[in-house]
Amino acid sequence: MRRKSIVSLCLGTALFSGCASIVSKTNWPIIVNSTPSEAKIKITDEKGFEVYSGITPASLKLKSGNGFFKKAIYQVRFEKEGYETKVITINSKLNGWYFGNILLGGLIGMLIVDPATGAMYKIEDENINQSLVKKSEGNLNAGQKLIIMDINDVDAEMRAALVKID
Repeated sequence: MRRKSIVSLCLGTALFSGCASIVSKTNWPIIVNSTPSEAKIKITDEKGFEVYSGITPASLKLKSGNGFFKKAIYQVRFEKEGYETKVITINSKLNGWYFGNILLGGLIGMLIVDPATGAMYKIEDENINQSLVKKSEGNLNAGQKLIIMDINDVDAEMRAALVKID
């Protein structure tokens, strides 16, 4: 009787669980870094909800699923004073362990457990390293204007300060 109970428990576990849920995970660790460091980062999901806010370098976990049969997609926004803002996308991808349901998890694991838990997806980008670009000094600051004038309308003092561009 005890042997039947153990066999039944093992079969039940195999039939009513998802392979990716057992072998893999639903929250994936990532490291976000920037050059220069100490950039502000804000991570939002595809609906625009903020899931993380901090500064680089940062170590965090992101969910790979975003609902039943729906992978997670994130936007990472890098901001640092004196540098251009940069936005990148993190996409979840189909987890290879999901296909282990063919052997171990069965239809319940393939159609219910792994899609519901998000284990059917994984985040492959473990290390995100972004180089930020300095803002050009030629960019206009607040309150400055760009005025285009005919050379004939420029007085002699201003003409003396002009620099010829080839």
